[in-house]
Amino acid sequence: QVELVESGGGLVQAGDSLRLSCAASGRTGLTFSSNTMGWFRQAPGKERDFVAAISWSGGTTNYANSVKGRFTISRDNAENTSYLQMNSLKPEDTAVYYCAAARGWGTSAQDFGAWGQGTQVTVSS
Repeated sequence: QVELVESGGGLVQAGDSLRLSCAASGRTGLTFSSNTMGWFRQAPGKERDFVAAISWSGGTTNYANSVKGRFTISRDNAENTSYLQMNSLKPEDTAVYYCAAARGWGTSAQDFGAWGQGTQVTVSS
C-alpha cells in the first residue's frame, strides 16, 4: 500500500500563495508513478470537496471550478511527490487539504483509495 503525507500548509493572508506537497512512500511504483493523484479539501462542517487531479504522466489535469486559474497540480514521479500550487488564495480556501491516489483516472473521492492525513491551510482576510 502507498502512504501519503501532506506538508506545506499554514496561515497566510488573502492574495498570498502556498505550495502543498504530497510525499508518497511504500509501493509507489504500483500507485504513485502509475496512478492518478488528487487533492481534496474539507472545511469544518463541510463535505470533502474535489480540488484537482492529475494523471500518472501529468498529461491530464482537472480542477474544481472554484480554483481554476489559481491552483496548479503537478507531480514529480522521480521524487514520488505531487504538488498543489495555490495562488491568489482567498479566505474561502481555508480547509484541511488532503492528497489522494487512485488506481485509475478519477475526480471524485470514491475513486481514490489512498489518502494522506491532511494539512491545514488558513487564509485570513
